Amino acid sequence: MNVENTEINGFVIDKFNQHGLEVGKTQGICPLCSHTRQPKNRDAKCCSYDWERGLGTCHNCDTSFQLHTYQRKGNATREYVKPIPVEVFEPVKDKAVQWFESRGISQQTLNDLKVTTGEEFMPQTGKKENTIQFNYIMGEELVNVKYRDGRKNFKLYKGAEKIFYNINSIVGYDWCVITEGEMDALALHEAGIKNVISVPNGATLNSNNLDYLDNCIDYFEDKEKIILAVDADEAGQALRYEFIRRLGAEVCYLVDFNGNKDPNDFLIEHGAEELRKVITTASQVPLEGVSTLKDIEADLLDFVHNGFKPGFQVGLSNFDRIFSTYTSQFITVTGIPSSGKSDFVDQMCIGYNKNYGWKTAYASPENKPNFLHAHKLIRKTWEGMPTKDDVGSDKWKQITEHINDNYFFIDMDRYTLEDVLRKGAELVKRKGIKCLVIDPFNKIRDVDCKTEDVNRYTMEYLTKIETFAKKYDVLVMVVAHPTKMYRDKEGKIEEPTMYSIKGGGEWYDASYHGLLVHRDYEAQTVKVKVLKVKFQNLGENQAEAHFNWELKSGSYVPIISEDNVGPLPWES
Repeated sequence: MNVENTEINGFVIDKFNQHGLEVGKTQGICPLCSHTRQPKNRDAKCCSYDWERGLGTCHNCDTSFQLHTYQRKGNATREYVKPIPVEVFEPVKDKAVQWFESRGISQQTLNDLKVTTGEEFMPQTGKKENTIQFNYIMGEELVNVKYRDGRKNFKLYKGAEKIFYNINSIVGYDWCVITEGEMDALALHEAGIKNVISVPNGATLNSNNLDYLDNCIDYFEDKEKIILAVDADEAGQALRYEFIRRLGAEVCYLVDFNGNKDPNDFLIEHGAEELRKVITTASQVPLEGVSTLKDIEADLLDFVHNGFKPGFQVGLSNFDRIFSTYTSQFITVTGIPSSGKSDFVDQMCIGYNKNYGWKTAYASPENKPNFLHAHKLIRKTWEGMPTKDDVGSDKWKQITEHINDNYFFIDMDRYTLEDVLRKGAELVKRKGIKCLVIDPFNKIRDVDCKTEDVNRYTMEYLTKIETFAKKYDVLVMVVAHPTKMYRDKEGKIEEPTMYSIKGGGEWYDASYHGLLVHRDYEAQTVKVKVLKVKFQNLGENQAEAHFNWELKSGSYVPIISEDNVGPLPWES
């Protein structure tokens, strides 16, 4: 390798040859263990150097290490508070060392991963406590600190950026391990697996905010194998699923800890050698498109015990009574021009975000310019119309930051379905979107489909959307205009159906769900009608929900009537 080369796999080298080894040599001493060996063996060439990849591998201590240090890859998405820089990370001492040793963690591992101790105010106790401090370093910069006191209370440095713990350790490797806690990362390092990282905030059952993955996504671009060594409990499995969705099943591998909760417990019970073995024999994520009873057993048991349940809901009481959905599906939304189709889709996305934390990407050629679309989302989230006096206020900053982090506008000179779905896949990986809006479908053409048959074109179009939705477990909403508008004998515009869309028969057959948004200009109300719902527990075909549209917020306000009460579809 040329000494002048300053980059490896897209990572800029910060300190070249950090251990002072013989540059260009393929074999030599090990900076980790040679100094600890008998004098006659200290100069033995027990280590191989790969200068192209920036890695060293020792055949004596059976471990690997990085030849260089690297600068951060990728930039922070916004300004964060930063901890006070630390010149020297003081080693852990006394009782803390003894506690770590009881967990199978040595002083050397604590030093390697820059674990320290010190006093810190803990909000859970309302006073300063002696804490263990896990220092989060990216490149050469201290980015965050996680504090843990003796009562197992935790906190991160307030306002600091969330990243993976020990993220520098995976640079140069084509594989890595992800754990659910810092102690698990320490345990694997102790077992000789150095390219291991940990999430900063554990796992939760209902919603996992992976903003730390957003901030570190560039570190996974060259990974051919990602081992998910998360906890075996239900929350850990939910986290594992989201990692698979974001990083791709084709590179993810799973670990069975044989009844132990996590890597640290496994280390204590079975030792470092067995922990190393269970990681290196991790199994690949099961083949996509094939399920066994074991794969769906949890869902099966839930159904046996609890029966039908609704799907995901948007938080509008009358609409939730007649419609819900699953992910991995798509919804067709139709209605005559200016009926509020796009606006109601925005309301649904706001509701999914509020209820479940889902992020949305919009491919909306007609919903431009983007700042006006963003203003609509701000108003619905604000629940009112912000004025110029509100700009810069705490509420303005909070909501605009939330919109920035949760809604993404796909911009293209020429929209094609293939490009939109490709960008959607990228946004799943980089931002974790759970909804994709195509609005309207006729402005986003499938240029790869050469048929002149409108029915065949429609079926191929919707098949591609369905494939995308299933692969990435995303809910897709497709806005589709009717081809023509007809008036009844009284001159009123008739309500369109899914058959009113060009290629209508295919739309009805292929869509999981269909919704009509129809405005009554005389009554100044909006009706949302379920044109199709695939499963009986998700809603009620031909049922309607009526709304007033609130001008300042742009929100839909349910009109409550006798039809809004009574048993739900899944309760009858």
